[in-house]
Amino acid sequence: MKLMINEKQNFNKLNNIQSFNTKDTTMKKLTLLIALLLVVGLSTNAFAQASATATATATIVAPITISKTIDMNFGNVATNGAIGTVILTPAGGRSVTGGATLVGVASVAAASFNVGGQGTYTYAITLPAGPITLTGVTAGVTAGTFTSTPSGTGALTAGAQTLLVGATLNLPATPVTAGAYTSAAFTVTVNYN
Repeated sequence: MKLMINEKQNFNKLNNIQSFNTKDTTMKKLTLLIALLLVVGLSTNAFAQASATATATATIVAPITISKTIDMNFGNVATNGAIGTVILTPAGGRSVTGGATLVGVASVAAASFNVGGQGTYTYAITLPAGPITLTGVTAGVTAGTFTSTPSGTGALTAGAQTLLVGATLNLPATPVTAGAYTSAAFTVTVNYN
């Protein structure tokens, strides 16, 4: 009987060892399978994307500037009380229409501006769109139809250019009292293209 109990105990022990070995082997296989799946999954993800790098660059240029060097001066003008105009070109030449007459040329000048900026860049020129009023004894004297040289677009040479601005002086149909007539400042704008 003792032998039978010992055999039974030995059989149970053997059964437990086999069961443990089976569990151990199954656990090892399961661990190996999980590890293999992780490696395959990670390597698939590693090839599913790509990366690249780039740099950012900026070139800072000199700001565009404009400064007045000469104010516009239509010079001496006589009028007979009829509507008239004095056309002042950017080059400083004058012509008249209607009741205006030119008298002398000593003080005639188109407005002059120095434009500065970067190298050989081009720039857009914006002149006053409407007429400006010249204030004096008689009302109704205006200047308008502004023109420039260069016209519309300028081009810097070694970072500089002279901009000349002319306009048309409009005289009213009433007698204009003699005296000085002066406008408020008018604006000329330049912007890089």
